[in-house]
Amino acid sequence: MQSDPRFFALIIGTEILNRRRSDRHFDFLSQALLERGYKLAGSFIIEDDPALIVQTLKFLASQPHSVIFSFGGIGSTPDDHTRKAAAVALRDGTLHTQEEARQIIAERIEKMKIPDGRYPLRMAELPKGAKLLKENPVNGMPGFYLDDRYFFVPGFPEMAHPMILEALDRHFPPKKEKPIRKTLTALSRESRLIDVMERLPEGVELSSLPKLYSDGPRVSISLSGTDTEKIEEAYRMFVQALEERGIPYSHEDE
Repeated sequence: MQSDPRFFALIIGTEILNRRRSDRHFDFLSQALLERGYKLAGSFIIEDDPALIVQTLKFLASQPHSVIFSFGGIGSTPDDHTRKAAAVALRDGTLHTQEEARQIIAERIEKMKIPDGRYPLRMAELPKGAKLLKENPVNGMPGFYLDDRYFFVPGFPEMAHPMILEALDRHFPPKKEKPIRKTLTALSRESRLIDVMERLPEGVELSSLPKLYSDGPRVSISLSGTDTEKIEEAYRMFVQALEERGIPYSHEDE
């Protein structure tokens, strides 16, 4: 398991960007991570462009403690570039027949009576050292991963999401201490509370969301972290400031 992992989603698909399909991966992955006490550090949707995929993978891999979940482009058609891009970005640029993948795919070809099996067998050509993700209830074709931190699954949610859960269960078990969150909404502009924001204890994550309604401005203040005492202290700082300044506010349950 990575130390203090930072999770990234890479969603590859021109059909999402041109709105032929809707993305379903972001919500799934962010919720799956949240249930385990983690969160996404970033999410990227890019088109099926080999150079762009390589550049994006290199950028994400360069981030400290990065973990990448890549969706799409691992099939056998000419617009599936992700296997080769992963080899270029994360290995020596060459693809190698992964024997276990070849055996699984060959068995599926025979069972599904696919007429020309040479094309699906391309999916067994993977970057050096690739291991397999096998939880695909649709057609049994595997995904793959590298270095226990770079995970590559199909673009179809019904295939991809069980593999993501397989990867999370294997490599990122739920945290013993999950983040807690406290939230309030104040009838104020957020600028009136910046001085409080600047004095928050270290380790408290702040989210300030300003809103503007017909009856005036509001700001939603959300505080999260794993140290309950620090979260309570930060929350009291906001409450004290609001009460001293005569600003109405309401608590929100999380």
